[in-house]
Amino acid sequence: MIQTLTDRSALNRNRQRALRAPELFLHETAADEIEDRLSLVKKSFTAPAVVSGFPEFWQNRFPDALCTPDDDTLALEPQSHDLVIHALCLHWANDPVGQLIQARRALRPDGLMLTVLFGGETLHELRIALAQAESDLLGGLSPRILPMGEIRDLGALLQRAGFALPVADTLPLRTSYASPFHLMRELRAMGESNAMTNRPRRATRPALFKRAADIYIREFGDADGRIPATFEMIFLTGWSPDESQPKPLRPGSASARLADVLRSKETPLKD
Repeated sequence: MIQTLTDRSALNRNRQRALRAPELFLHETAADEIEDRLSLVKKSFTAPAVVSGFPEFWQNRFPDALCTPDDDTLALEPQSHDLVIHALCLHWANDPVGQLIQARRALRPDGLMLTVLFGGETLHELRIALAQAESDLLGGLSPRILPMGEIRDLGALLQRAGFALPVADTLPLRTSYASPFHLMRELRAMGESNAMTNRPRRATRPALFKRAADIYIREFGDADGRIPATFEMIFLTGWSPDESQPKPLRPGSASARLADVLRSKETPLKD
C-alpha cells in the first residue's frame, strides 16, 4: 500500500477547528489577486466553480460559483464550467496532477483554470528553527511543516495535466508577529497546522518549541522584538485546449528573417 503525504482526516479536523475562530487573511489576499487577474481577461464567465478547503469563505467572494471541497475526487461534472478556481489548497493534495486533470476535465473548451497555492519559500524561517531545535534536543528530524513545491516544478504540472497556454507566477508575502508562538497559533486558526501522514503522533515536549522560538528570534527577529514570517503564493494559469487558441508555428516555417524584421545587421559567428 502506497503511503500518502497528507492525512485527510487530520486535515479536515484542523480545518473544522480553525472555523471556530478563523484567520483567513491569506485567503482574502488570494481572492483579491484572483479577482485582479480575472479583470484582465477579456472574457465573461457564466459557470464558475471554486475548489477550496474553506468553501464557505469562497462562496461569499464568488456568490455565483459552485463551491466544492478539495476532496481527492472533485465533485465537478465534465465540461460543466468555463472557469475553475483551485483556491489555496493544492499544496495539501496527495495527487496534485490528478487534481489539475480533474479541473481541466470539468472545463468546457477554452475554459480557464486559476490555481493558487503555497510555494517552497513559505514558512522557511519556522522550518529552519524547528529543524535546528529538534536536531539540538533529539538528534534527528521529524516531518513538522509540509514540503511545498518550487515554481518551476509547479508550472510543469500544468503541461502534464494537459493545459494550453500555461503560466506560473509568484507573490511573496512577508508578515510580522509578536513571537513565534503567535505565528503558530495563527497557523492553527488558518487550518494550516501539521496534517502529514508521517507527523509525530506523541505530544511534543514544550522544551522543543521553546528552543525553536529562541532560535527563530535569534536568527530572524528584528530590532523591535517581532519576528517575520514568509508566505509565498504561487499562481498557476491554464486554458482548456480549443482550436481557437493561438498555436506556435512549426519550426522552420517562418516566412521572414528576424534580422529583416528588426532592420538589424547580422554579424556572422566565427567557426
